[in-house]
Amino acid sequence: MNDKPVRPVLVVVAHGSRDPRHAATVHALVRRVRSLRPGLRVETGFLDFTIPSVQGVLESLAAEGVRDVVALPLLLTRAFHAKADIPAVLRDAPPRLRVRQAEVLGPSPLLLSTLERRLREAGSTYADRSATGVVLASAGSTDPEAIAVIASIAREWRRTGWRAVRPAFASAALPRTEDAVRELRELGCERVAVAPYVLAPGFLPDRIARGAAGADVIADVLGAAPEVARVLLQRYDEARMPALAAVGA
Repeated sequence: MNDKPVRPVLVVVAHGSRDPRHAATVHALVRRVRSLRPGLRVETGFLDFTIPSVQGVLESLAAEGVRDVVALPLLLTRAFHAKADIPAVLRDAPPRLRVRQAEVLGPSPLLLSTLERRLREAGSTYADRSATGVVLASAGSTDPEAIAVIASIAREWRRTGWRAVRPAFASAALPRTEDAVRELRELGCERVAVAPYVLAPGFLPDRIARGAAGADVIADVLGAAPEVARVLLQRYDEARMPALAAVGA
């Protein structure tokens, strides 16, 4: 008889977008997560614009007899969606489901590695590092905690040898990407690179790209990079650790 506990289903909670590239990127990332951990059931639900909805996914799982779920916000910072929207949706889950909300993805050294990967793919080289200023361009938030996290990541990344790293925001906070590009030019950086700290294409990433028009290098979004998939699995494991300890797993 196999007494090994059943692993909770991982439900990736994405924001959703009218832009079809967003859902395509989310699904590609989920496929990579599945490839890294065969046998783990991974489902995807969206808060808005895209189906299936998070509520619909949870109801379907409950109807199948699933009892244990880890809901993982596909977010880089703990802002409004992680603190309010997602908990509200999860509170409405079917009573038979035990739902644990995992932490957001960032900050993480693996996400910094992804930023580095995207800059290399866009043409930035290690030899250029000491002469290059980088704009860490995020979607933006009205939440002071989220803004402080982005600023902290920029400071940490600067210590790896870049000439300078400046945070920028596509909405809700300043400076904008184009302002940070200009500031780095005025600082004397020979090259300027823009690294979008966003997960998937959409309206705000497009705004970042427009603001990056004056830069020498514009990296792609984080997307379905293997490092991002590994962060998802880390957050999943962290969320299920109390249950594992309880059964001695």
